[in-house]
Amino acid sequence: MAKTIEELEKEIARLEVENERLDMENVSLLGRNLLMSEQLNSWYELKQRVNWLKAEMQRGRRLAMQADQVDDAELLAMLENRLEQEPKLLTPDFGTAELAELMGVSQARLIRLFRNATIFKSPDEYIENLRLMRALQLLRDHPQYGIAAVSAEAGYNSVRTLQRRMSDIIGMTPVEFRMMVEK
Repeated sequence: MAKTIEELEKEIARLEVENERLDMENVSLLGRNLLMSEQLNSWYELKQRVNWLKAEMQRGRRLAMQADQVDDAELLAMLENRLEQEPKLLTPDFGTAELAELMGVSQARLIRLFRNATIFKSPDEYIENLRLMRALQLLRDHPQYGIAAVSAEAGYNSVRTLQRRMSDIIGMTPVEFRMMVEK
């Protein structure tokens, strides 16, 4: 049963068509596979982010619970250490709510802490004291800074607020304080 050349050529042509069809199907399958692979990667990354967020939420809850279990002296030491390390936190809008959130305790706990364990009547009074101490330090250590720069750096809304606070508490304006320090 020898095949003729014509039959073999027809068979070759049919196989080439079949080969092209299989190549096209293979390309289509590869494209779908690639799309599925990208979707699987996206899903996996999303799952990792969700797991990370869950862990962060649990860590936050754990820290909040731990902070509520910490005794007052230790919490006060943690608070002072944190604010000394990050004086930039003392922005004009930083107050009791932000301090409580920073420390992971309720505002009520923070207010009780200040009433019972400090010389300050409230967290806001404590923050105001930190701002004033920062302003005095800047006035002393950086004579090249203008009063407006000192005021902003210490967390005051305006120069006038700094002037009023210094006059009330130490009896001098920023300019008078700087002149006294320079002498």
